Amino acid sequence: MPAFDLNLSLFAKGGPMMWVLLALGLLGLMLFIERTLYLHRGQIRSTAFISGIKNILAKRRIVEALTVCEETPGPVAAVVKAALLHADDTADAMRFHVQEAAVVELPALERRLASIAAIAQVAPLVGLLGTVLGMMETFLAFEKSGNYALASALSSGMWHALLSVAGGLMLAIPAHLAHHFLSGRVRAIVRDVEWAGNEIMKYLLTDYRGAGPVNGPTGVTLVEEIK
Repeated sequence: MPAFDLNLSLFAKGGPMMWVLLALGLLGLMLFIERTLYLHRGQIRSTAFISGIKNILAKRRIVEALTVCEETPGPVAAVVKAALLHADDTADAMRFHVQEAAVVELPALERRLASIAAIAQVAPLVGLLGTVLGMMETFLAFEKSGNYALASALSSGMWHALLSVAGGLMLAIPAHLAHHFLSGRVRAIVRDVEWAGNEIMKYLLTDYRGAGPVNGPTGVTLVEEIK
């Protein structure tokens, strides 16, 4: 409890900018947790997923493969689903729809990352503003007290100055690390999406079609099979 009281006392001595930094810190923490959970849910084992889809397609069960894609979260499954829906199209048409699905899915991965980056950039500026305000308070104390200013009259402004800049740096450093971590997760998912899209297209255009008619031995089209 004494340590907790000391921390609260130091926080209060930091001045009004400490409350701004606290609000930014809480916002950044919520954004980080939300993005971490979202990206964790969207990142799957792409190699195992594509292998499973290929095994299903090898049995000519394309509707089952589509169902698996619909039940699997993340952009990898969405891109594979787009390829499967156009399995009987030309290579250019299939590539267009795969890229279209990627364009729709990928921006969602980067959502709110800019906000975390903004917090990392703004936090030191807020701390610097607190420092300036603290120094202004110190010089005001000098002016009021004349040549015999007491340390107690000056300490308040100095506490504001030092704690504000320290608080800004203490917020900016983990915010930068959080943005770097999340950006790395996004890049990993983007690589998985690119690999999965190319892999499923290559399989559909070569092995799947080479094993027999795309529409199966009965001549039923994919659209008719889905219906």
